[in-house]
This record gives sequence, C-alpha cells and structure tokens, in this order.
Amino acid sequence: MLSWFLLKRLLTLVVTLAVASGVVFAALELLPGSAAQVVLGDTATPESIAALEAKLGLDQPALTRYTRWIGGLLRGETALSISYDTPTAELIAQRLEVTLPLALLAMAITTVAALAFGVYAAAHHNRLGDVGVMAGSQLGMAIPNFWFAILLVLLFAVKLQWFSAGGFPGWREDEGGGVLAALKALLLPALSLAVIQSAMLARVTRSAVLEVMREDFVRTARAKGLTRRAVLWRHVMRNALIPVVTLMGLQFANLVTSAIVVENVFVLPGVGRLVFQAISNRDLVVVRDTVMLLAAAVVLINFLVDVIYAVIDPRLAPAEAS
Repeated sequence: MLSWFLLKRLLTLVVTLAVASGVVFAALELLPGSAAQVVLGDTATPESIAALEAKLGLDQPALTRYTRWIGGLLRGETALSISYDTPTAELIAQRLEVTLPLALLAMAITTVAALAFGVYAAAHHNRLGDVGVMAGSQLGMAIPNFWFAILLVLLFAVKLQWFSAGGFPGWREDEGGGVLAALKALLLPALSLAVIQSAMLARVTRSAVLEVMREDFVRTARAKGLTRRAVLWRHVMRNALIPVVTLMGLQFANLVTSAIVVENVFVLPGVGRLVFQAISNRDLVVVRDTVMLLAAAVVLINFLVDVIYAVIDPRLAPAEAS
C-alpha cells in the first residue's frame, strides 16, 4: 500500500513539473521585444541582431526551443546566460550557496520559535500567555518582511552597529569571510524572513495542539497518572504534527521565493538578486531556468511533505491507496 501511495505521488510530481515547465516557457515567450535587441542596444543593426538570435537559438520555432531546453535539463546541460556568457547551472549553483543557507536558517528560526510559542499558548489556553502569543502572532503576520528587514538594518546596523547593513563576505576565510562571518551576515535577513512565517506557524501549532488535547486518548493518558508535560510531548505533539508539517513544507518553499525581495534589501548575491538582475538585463535564459528551479523546489517539497505524512501517520497511505 505504501509503495502504491509513493508511486502515485511520484507520478503527480512528474506531471506537475511537466506542466510547470510548459507554463514557464510559454509565459516568457509571450513577453514582447527581443532579447538580442536588449543585449546589443538600440544602435544595433538588423544583421547583428539576427546573428545573435541565431547564436542563441531564438530564430528556431518555439516547440524546437522548448524540447531542446527540456532535453538539456534532463541531460544536466543548460544554456549560456546572455549577460554573463556562463551556463545558467553554474550561475544558479553559485547563488544557491547564499540562498539555500538563508532559507534553512530562516526555517530553523521559524520552527523553533513557532513550536515553542504555539505549544506554550496551547498549554496556557485562555490565559495571559496565550493572549500575548496570539496578539504577537497577529502583529507578526501584518508586518511585510521587506519593511521589517529595513527596520532591522536601521536598528542593528545603523544605530547599534552590531551587524553590517548588507553584503556577504563568503564562506571561505581565504576570501575574507568564513563560516561565522557568513552566518552573521545571514542572520538579519533570516530574521526578516522568519517573522511572518513563525507567526503563522505558531497559530497553526496552537490550534492543532488544542484540538488533539481534547481527544479521549489524552484524557486516558492523564488518568493513568502521566504528567501534563509528558502527555503533551509524548502523545499530543505526534498527532498534532500533520497540519504543522503541511504548513512547514509550504513555508520553506515560500522562504526560497521570498528571498528575492530580502536579498535585494541586504544586497546578498543569492538567487533572488540573480533573478532581479536577469529581469533588468532581459536575460530570459537565466529567468527561465531560475523560475523553473523555484517551481521544481515547491513541487519537490510538497512531495516530501506527503512522504513525511506517511511516516508520521502510516494510516494515511493505505487510505490514499484505497
């Protein structure tokens, strides 16, 4: 049953990626103007524009370019960036060294803060602690992450001067950075990304925990003499994790895509800033491959969430299979 459940999810993954690739390609094809014209400038002659379009393959039919693009991705080959004259895979891999740790750090902050506050609010239901957590989470959801990022820069970089206002020193010490310096540069951006996500996740955690705490097996466990803390962490949390894991998967995908704005606020050389620069330069090759990567990340994370469902509660897999 579990293998059939995973097979169906895997087929859904493949179909979704195929549809996403078609949508991404079609959307960029509908954009007006010529990428070759943008690269060469307004003074370029029609002959030079035609030559560059032939070099980039822009003179081929759309279906030919699409199949060539997909075939290259399946073989692990990507086209050259128009602006950088470098394979897009190399550009994206370099920028992921910033974006992926940033998203992971933001997700770690989100998870720790949200679970701690959500469980605390549920354990102190209808008391002062619960009201405070809910008020704080409501405020956190109302704050745009780019605005909160600017506030963090003004407070910790400009006024207190504890952090740099922007930039990234690199992960290697021979480049003038190091692990500690790099993590310090990512801390404020991660906090700005985590504030909204942790607020939403804390509310979902509180609701899920409260719902499970009303179940009969919880009252039975308490009747057997288990403490409230033991019941909460041994029995309640496992059963309350399913909606929490659902939101966590969606949030991690959202953190990767939300980095586009935050990376530009902190001038971080990540995927978000790469997309922003590629759009400005009309480097559609980079935009296409980066957007496809982000779409694939969202689809893959949803697939992994489904697999985690089956691990947390194996009853879900047979139910889906039937």
